Amino acid sequence: MSAFRPLTFLAAGFALLLAACGSTGATQPASARDVAPAAMTQASTAYTLGSSDKVRITVFGHQDLSGEFEVDGTGSISLPLIGQMTAQGLTTAQLEQSIATSLASGYILNPRVSAEVINYRPFYILGEVGNPGTYPYTNGLTVQNAVAAAGGFTYRANKRIVYIKSMDSDREVAYELTPMTVVKPGDTLRIGERIF
Repeated sequence: MSAFRPLTFLAAGFALLLAACGSTGATQPASARDVAPAAMTQASTAYTLGSSDKVRITVFGHQDLSGEFEVDGTGSISLPLIGQMTAQGLTTAQLEQSIATSLASGYILNPRVSAEVINYRPFYILGEVGNPGTYPYTNGLTVQNAVAAAGGFTYRANKRIVYIKSMDSDREVAYELTPMTVVKPGDTLRIGERIF
């Protein structure tokens, strides 16, 4: 019977070790558990237009109806013949379709329309960076590029987490700051202080 006692202790020790490995999530600091995975909510979503975006509209065969237009504070653009059109919240493909439909309603037979964004609305960066403020957006912008444009991190900056508030949201979300964490036009970034 005494020969089984070491095996019993060994089995009990192994069970405790497995239990400890399985409960690592409970010991994470709250800040680590609250960070949303960047890839999960920043998955490829089509870009939608908003105030301060500048678009080039081309109506093929009608140079007088083509040009560059800025989305105003109400989310509209003003086009020849058609007048005010809502652009806010539309993708460029949806805007093309909307303009073509309006032009086909008594103005042009089978209009072909192209729309492209030529200037995106700016992004904003606050907190522990050298020069917080407003900066022009460029295609493919990441948080690391945005921080570099704003003068880099201060010595107090938390370089692991970034807080992002999208233009179409009323709350900021914490993301892990990686080389792949993206910035969208109109985003407000906040770099917090690290906890010493």
